[in-house]
Amino acid sequence: MPKTVMLSKPVIAVTGSAGKTTTKEMIASILRRRWRIFASYRSFNQHTCSAANAKRIRPFHQAAVLEFGMGARGQIRKHCQFIQPNMGVITNVGTAHIGNVGGNVQGIAQAKSELIKYMKQSGYLVLNADDPNSKLLETEDFQGTIVTVGVREEADFRASNVRYERNGMKFDVKLDQETHSFYIPIYGDHNVYNALNAIAIAHALGFTAQEMKAGLAFYKRTPHRLNVFRYARGITLIDDSCSANPNAVRAALEVLTKVGKGTKVAVLGTMLAMGKYSTKAHAEVGRYVAESKVDYLYTYGKKGRIIASSAIRAGFPAKRVRIFETEQGLRRALLRRLESDTTILIKASHKIGLEKTVDYVKKQARRKGLKQLS
Repeated sequence: MPKTVMLSKPVIAVTGSAGKTTTKEMIASILRRRWRIFASYRSFNQHTCSAANAKRIRPFHQAAVLEFGMGARGQIRKHCQFIQPNMGVITNVGTAHIGNVGGNVQGIAQAKSELIKYMKQSGYLVLNADDPNSKLLETEDFQGTIVTVGVREEADFRASNVRYERNGMKFDVKLDQETHSFYIPIYGDHNVYNALNAIAIAHALGFTAQEMKAGLAFYKRTPHRLNVFRYARGITLIDDSCSANPNAVRAALEVLTKVGKGTKVAVLGTMLAMGKYSTKAHAEVGRYVAESKVDYLYTYGKKGRIIASSAIRAGFPAKRVRIFETEQGLRRALLRRLESDTTILIKASHKIGLEKTVDYVKKQARRKGLKQLS
């Protein structure tokens, strides 16, 4: 376990291909247990947002927690030019925005490495020991402290005994030779990594395990990110319509199969910003569907056909696949699916607009007299 690093005014930047907003909110929630902090708003993470945030941070703020998004090379460098962090988290290196960096994961890693190069070089950096692509990050010249989080591999902050609970996840972490049990009110093994990132930052800043537990248990949930709505008659709606890339879709499918009961329906829409990797990415998602324990696949958007055809080629029953080109057609089909013991996952990039379909399904559930249980 690394020694506690105390910084006079922590400026924490979170980047990565997935989990940025959730990690940022978890860190902020813990730090608010004791400090007055500045945190960037929701998932507004463009470098232009950092330019505005630089003017919003005040002397009375005891820490700043910021999300650094990346759509292309050079953008994280620009973030750091507006606000230079002394603590950083790179959640993982995946395929989000891969089309803007040459269509390969090496390009993503190089772009994410800008945080390492342009943050304070004596600072504190958190990386994912379980993510093989994170090994491509350019850490050789960094002079600060690097710690790791993980579940499968050895790590400085490692979760064990990970399990699904009624409304979230529980897991254990050993801190300063003592094992503590943590709870997060959101599903998914991938969200355990987000919590570990928050724990690693909080530990470095001297926060107690009790403060970490309280912060994680009551962190501010982000709309349309794995929000689960349960209704009478065993009907469940999983709203994950905020963003999508192959890794995120795979994680969402895992949640669907873990928490869903009865008939499981995956509604998957186009993933944007894939560039020339787009066809391969959507085909990859189709294979994930075939590997999962999903009963029906509904696709929507221009690239939905690729997901559907790939799933069928990988062995998913063609008679359980439906391709929709209009939102009205999709909504009519989902309305017919609002029957007992059914779980529906809705997942796509935000600009596809499926959050409106989520709202439609919720409205129709109320009209049908289905009592919302949670």
